Amino acid sequence: MHDNFLDKLATTITDSQDLESLARPLLAILQEITDLESTFLTSVDLQRNELTLVYTHNTSSLQIPEGRINPWCDTLCKRAMDDGVIHTDAAHQLWPDNAIGRELGIVTYLSEPLCTSDGELYGTLCGASSSQRKISSRSRRLLSMFGRLLIQQIERERLIAQLQVENQRFSKAALQDPLTRIPNRRAMEQELTRTLANASRNQLQTHLAFIDLDDFKAINDRYGHDFGDRFLLEISANLTNRLREGDFVARYGGDEFVFFCATAQGSSESQRQAITDRLRSLTQGRFKIEDIELDYAGPSIGVVSALPNESGNQLLARADRVMYDQKAARKTASGSEQQ
Repeated sequence: MHDNFLDKLATTITDSQDLESLARPLLAILQEITDLESTFLTSVDLQRNELTLVYTHNTSSLQIPEGRINPWCDTLCKRAMDDGVIHTDAAHQLWPDNAIGRELGIVTYLSEPLCTSDGELYGTLCGASSSQRKISSRSRRLLSMFGRLLIQQIERERLIAQLQVENQRFSKAALQDPLTRIPNRRAMEQELTRTLANASRNQLQTHLAFIDLDDFKAINDRYGHDFGDRFLLEISANLTNRLREGDFVARYGGDEFVFFCATAQGSSESQRQAITDRLRSLTQGRFKIEDIELDYAGPSIGVVSALPNESGNQLLARADRVMYDQKAARKTASGSEQQ
């Protein structure tokens, strides 16, 4: 019997992958050792005054319902904790006013509070029967040991969940521009690779725009860097708030942004012009930031359509060259107007 118990315990600890795969075999072993009709693991939410029967193991007429939620203040678990009782074979006499105990017909009751390393009450590990059962000191020691094993697993899973949240937060931060909170250059390069691959598979056309905010340095020099940052935020908001399904926009760096999308095959020239017009309407005009109004003539925009088997870097380089051609043309036009 002793060797059989050790074998079961060793197998349970070795094979368990999560709380459930550890708790269910432990409840079965605890029931076998104590000869109680039911064993169960609970969790407690003190703020909501709730006790939840997380996992139960029932073998006879006493059926502890798994998943049931009871008011914490009305449970035998709380009464046992308050009175410092680990085991009683006369629960009906010790707590005659307990409605839940009477409803279930509990006579013998065994309970071990489960507290994390920082003192937080997680729940209880319990056993119960509808008749009187004696519990040996060995069984009570095993109850405590099982409780420690469960708490270790609970804390391990909480740590893993916390690490996953932190990892997601750091991963998101690594792909997000810290000022504008839109995707950064790294995120753009990853998404552009996916977009080009998807477009190739589905016979779509990818169009990319390189956007450079003309005269941004002059704006910073005249109004200050705080105003410049707010202006970038306004531009980012205008671009992202008007995105269509499948559109992507990112801050490439400094005063440069990149936009791209995939469309059905068609007239690339007309599609590029439509994209240019849409982006220009979102990035030029009057900007009111606090008590300053800025009439902005808009950025230089270079829009290109992807060629067959063209890489993301090649596409970006072409759009950058087109953008600089547009910038030079605008400067020439501006100089002619001033003359």
